[in-house]
Amino acid sequence: MNYQHMLSKGKVGTLTLNNRIVMPAMSTNLAGPSGEVTDQLIRYYEERAMGGTGLIITEFTSIDYELGRGAVNQLRIDDDRFIPGIKRLANTIHKYGAKIFVQLHHAGRESNSMLTGGKQIVAPSPVTCEVIGEEPRELTIEEIKEIINKFIAGAYRCKMAGIDGVELHGAHGYLINQFLSPNTNLRSDEYGGSFKNRIRFLEEIIVGIKQLCGHDFPVTVRLSVDEFEKGGTDITLSREISVYLEKLGIDGLHASAGNYNTMDKVIESPLVEEGWRVYLAEEIKKEVNIPVITVGNIRDPQFVESILAEGKADFVAIGRGHLADPEWVRKVSDGREKEIRMCISCLHCMYSKGHVECSINVRAGRELEFTEMTQVDEKRPVLIIGGGPGGLEAARVLTIKGYHVILFEKKDTLGGQLNLVTDPVYKKKMKRYVDYLCHEMDRLKVDIRLNHEASVELIKSYEPYAVLLATGGVPLVPNIEGYDLPNVCSYRDIKLQSNAFYDKKIVVLGSGMVCHSTCRRLAEEGNEVTLIELPTKSGRKISPETRVRLLEKLKKENIQIITEHKVSTITMNEIFLEKKESEEKVKMAIDHVVIAMGVQAYNPLGDRLSKEMDNVFIIGDAAGHTSLADATKGGFETAYVLESLVNS
Repeated sequence: MNYQHMLSKGKVGTLTLNNRIVMPAMSTNLAGPSGEVTDQLIRYYEERAMGGTGLIITEFTSIDYELGRGAVNQLRIDDDRFIPGIKRLANTIHKYGAKIFVQLHHAGRESNSMLTGGKQIVAPSPVTCEVIGEEPRELTIEEIKEIINKFIAGAYRCKMAGIDGVELHGAHGYLINQFLSPNTNLRSDEYGGSFKNRIRFLEEIIVGIKQLCGHDFPVTVRLSVDEFEKGGTDITLSREISVYLEKLGIDGLHASAGNYNTMDKVIESPLVEEGWRVYLAEEIKKEVNIPVITVGNIRDPQFVESILAEGKADFVAIGRGHLADPEWVRKVSDGREKEIRMCISCLHCMYSKGHVECSINVRAGRELEFTEMTQVDEKRPVLIIGGGPGGLEAARVLTIKGYHVILFEKKDTLGGQLNLVTDPVYKKKMKRYVDYLCHEMDRLKVDIRLNHEASVELIKSYEPYAVLLATGGVPLVPNIEGYDLPNVCSYRDIKLQSNAFYDKKIVVLGSGMVCHSTCRRLAEEGNEVTLIELPTKSGRKISPETRVRLLEKLKKENIQIITEHKVSTITMNEIFLEKKESEEKVKMAIDHVVIAMGVQAYNPLGDRLSKEMDNVFIIGDAAGHTSLADATKGGFETAYVLESLVNS
């Protein structure tokens, strides 16, 4: 496909960009403990610049570390001592022809007292954010003026550091957004009340930056065009804001959505359709002549091209897609779209502990640890048993390193449990990842043996340099009386259609993604379904926002949801429950019970093989892990350091 719009040059103010792809701000926690630029942070951004991205916007950068922080290890530009680090970052990005903006940020009421050293958080008005749960102190006029000057000073430091422009974070419920929104700005002075007064805070920041940095220094604003909250900013108000900002001389608008109370609109779950937010940018673009950036759950290059070709936006921001594959742009421009490792929207990056991570790209946030694939001296044979994500990732890395990889998969398809996803929206995203892995096997000419169940004798006959067991997992069976009755089955039986039920009373036990999709599938087939939520490892990995969305979907299917109960006994006609707090006994009439509580390790070869030969390594679910992130990490890391593991 000819991506003439996506790969064409574009302008933001006087600045020319090599293409229309933007990497938007995303928090990484890769800055130092005092907010300074680190080598790891530079390397993280460098790889995205090397990958061909036209414009990189740094993660939100604090202009007031005392009261405006939004995260631990947040990047800073509130003091001159941070200029050298920002300059090193700018110089690194510029080597590859990319441009870089710094996103200037103050959290306002969306900070918390842990980040402010115990000091009360601040806001335009003392309106508490439900998610934060701390009442903010109303800013005085003098403090407002000080914060305005801090934004201006931050922008000037960026210019001194060689940064190409700045983005003012006026979205997601942060301080600028709080001044703009009638919901959070209840002031009756010059900074509140009328539209003109509510926008004054942002106006004085913009005017101050332009006066100090010059009108040729680009300034863009990120807006929550719709906060999806009653009384907050909406499309009508944002149209008015956008027109006003253009008259002030800003150089572009970045059309986002939501705030902390509506976080599912800020960071979308895997159940959201691709590009659902594009219409927000389209509405703003109708009102202004300056460039408009669209953002939100955009993955596919053809979709990106259509957005630009149809004039719905001038630039497209791809956030998590850049975590999954830093070379997204380069692969498109080289005609290698099938090699793109597309984001699956799993939200692992949002809820990983410590620095940013990606469930399908182990190197994200760890680029300095894995700098190059060291080639081995001779083409040694390595056997991989299992064609799930862990085994396939190991096969990919080992082949790149020069090993002769033979992968045995007992079924007729690759992908393992990834193929069990049935939700239509999520399945499409997961299929892209499975297709990527399969394409990599073809591209790298990995020796794949489908419909081959490996035995110890077969493995030994190859005299391999090493063996990686990635045999996966089997459905976890809880220790509940009656679990082995004929009216009890696992989620896998439903997914693979081994069991088909119609017009039955079915209870599903579990809490993870697979559990929820199983419930919906059974309901869609005409069954009366009840979900009894039981704690599982996979359930704990679901973000609060995704869980809410999942439960909403279940309710739309008239699925009953029971929480805070434990299951004591299953019979052929009933299931017996106990309330956790009162221990009150409850019983329900049933036809069938479906257990969807995740997986347990399946490793039939490990013990014997380890006794009979050296260099046997277990990865993925077979090693007791339960997530895609763990499986990918195990496969990548084991393959990356295999020589060291063998020689240790």
